[in-house]
Amino acid sequence: MPALTSDVLAQLFTAARSQNGWTDQPVTDAEIASLWELTRMGPTSANCLPARLIFLRSAESRARLLPLLTEANRPKTSAAPLTVVIGFDLEFFHNLPRLFPHADAAAWFSGNPALARETAVRNGSLQGAYFMLAARALGLDVGPMSGFDAAGVNREFFPGGRVEVNFICNVGHGDPAAIYPRSPRLGFDEACTVI
Repeated sequence: MPALTSDVLAQLFTAARSQNGWTDQPVTDAEIASLWELTRMGPTSANCLPARLIFLRSAESRARLLPLLTEANRPKTSAAPLTVVIGFDLEFFHNLPRLFPHADAAAWFSGNPALARETAVRNGSLQGAYFMLAARALGLDVGPMSGFDAAGVNREFFPGGRVEVNFICNVGHGDPAAIYPRSPRLGFDEACTVI
């Protein structure tokens, strides 16, 4: 497989930025569908696919979320054309007979809630990252957020306890005037070891 070109790498990584401000250009139904089509193709252990996404596009759905965000996250979420609540399904393993027919993988997790949670969190986080890269690949910008009342978000959007929120991500076309200067990154020697 050939390496991606520098302009593609820039769109996905080096020039891409987390957005704090948004234009009023909408995110279409076709773009939302494409986001999932790409996200679901990223690898997860035993093809478990635990991420669960709720796309908040209407003012009414956003109004349910805003009181659960920190004060700093409310204006940018109000302005974003789309906000996605990204959660993970703690009972993802019920789908494994269909998603991973090579083995009885559901038995690995059934009756082991600690392993199921660890797997859901890890692989749901991977899928959240795939989601953001998919958005960038489709020409959209993202603004991932912590800074919310997780218990409140779970009550409002994932009642029943089977799915829990991981993080929240605004999606749309970013306003270049609202970007902070790029923060420093750790160098290779600070974060990596080759042995």
